Amino acid sequence: MEITKKVQPIRDKEMIEKMKNELLKRGYRDYMLFVIGINTGLRISDILKLKVSDVKDRSHIILNEKKTGKSKKARINEQLNRDIDGYVQGMPLQAYLFESQRGANNPITRVQAYRILNAAAKEIGLDEIGTHTLRKTFGYWHYKQYKDVALLQKLFNHSSPSITLEYIGSNQDIMDQTIDNFYI
Repeated sequence: MEITKKVQPIRDKEMIEKMKNELLKRGYRDYMLFVIGINTGLRISDILKLKVSDVKDRSHIILNEKKTGKSKKARINEQLNRDIDGYVQGMPLQAYLFESQRGANNPITRVQAYRILNAAAKEIGLDEIGTHTLRKTFGYWHYKQYKDVALLQKLFNHSSPSITLEYIGSNQDIMDQTIDNFYI
């Protein structure tokens, strides 16, 4: 029986910093893709369709989720706002945030986003990384800081707390910890 490869959150803050640094070497666009993903918890399909006008001088990203069709309002905190301001400087309001180098005013594809993240991850020795890693990393660290699964469930529009905990890999972490200190 073959086990499906699941992407994981980045559970080590040092690895998050290494990932940021590696992406920054490759370009500001790639760095900002990662930073916005891990700080908003939005799905990659929603991030890629963002335009400058959706984030510039805004307190929230407001959109209809592509996957669910539900309305979503994601907070842009002060630090992320500063990062965004630096990134969008001089960009037209109708430009996609993560513009493709192919064609006029088209965003990068999900496949290209995957390639960008995977190349950087491989370079720093991370595996089990995909576009969903951004959202899962947000969820993992949000839960670790606030320990509020109900709030995270609402942020993610999940139907139950167990789905949220499974999604961020927390159930596996808890199971592993119980075995680490268990020996008969």
